[in-house]
Amino acid sequence: MDPKLSLAGLLVGLLVGMTGMGGGSLMTPMLVFLFGFKPTVAIGTDIVHGAIFKTFGAARHRQLGTVHARLTLWMLAGSAPFSLAGVGLSTWLSHRYGDGFEDAAGIILGAALIAGGLGFAIKTFVTGREKTNAPFLLARSDRRIALLLGASGGFVVGLTSVGSGTFFGLVMLLVFPLTASKVVGTDIFHAAALLWVAGAGHLVAGNVDLAATGSLLVGSIPGVLLGSNVSVKLPDRALRLGLATTLTLAGLKLVEAPGAEVVILVVLGGAALLLVGAAVRRAVRRPPAPARS
Repeated sequence: MDPKLSLAGLLVGLLVGMTGMGGGSLMTPMLVFLFGFKPTVAIGTDIVHGAIFKTFGAARHRQLGTVHARLTLWMLAGSAPFSLAGVGLSTWLSHRYGDGFEDAAGIILGAALIAGGLGFAIKTFVTGREKTNAPFLLARSDRRIALLLGASGGFVVGLTSVGSGTFFGLVMLLVFPLTASKVVGTDIFHAAALLWVAGAGHLVAGNVDLAATGSLLVGSIPGVLLGSNVSVKLPDRALRLGLATTLTLAGLKLVEAPGAEVVILVVLGGAALLLVGAAVRRAVRRPPAPARS
């Protein structure tokens, strides 16, 4: 067991448990940048880890009644086969071009992270259709959208591991009249099922480091269970924008965009200044302690 991977799993698990966001998209770039995994192995390992990890959250949401089962099945009908197509394409390219494909895989992953970061930011501010707690019966057009969403999103997930939470959640938020809790529950339940399918494909293709997966789960499973029971008042919009920025910067680094290092330094420097400013403002506004008698 690698304690550093377990610690990374614990931190991601706590984040997901406390906020319901960020786990799937953050793990792959962490494996690439912090632990030196090849992009193809990082993608496969993240998907298998995510399948096991998200199953716990999916079971809990099903108990709470926040899963739209029919919508999940229609999305899965498109996402399951197309995720295997994404895994197949990745495997074929890897066998065809060997180690040279790793550079291309890094660029593909980087592009997916940038798109995921932008989608995450957009999801922070959109509301989509009017929401209701009334039963949502799928019309023919709704089923068609669910199939197309599943097919396109599933292919991206199988190829890059990115998107199981961001893309599906964003589209559901925009086009279906589901409450936020139903979007989250349906998203997580579908993601768990989809990742099992894509993960099986990556296992067969040999793209999974099982030892690393075990180390991640040692931290992430207790982390998500602990985080789910901890009430932490975090500014939701600021947190989402922070995660969106992180994903976008990681993507820029992977695609080796010109001036990416400068952009990253400027953004991180600006974030540090904002944090310092917030700390100073809070210290100035803090009321003086009462004098002791």
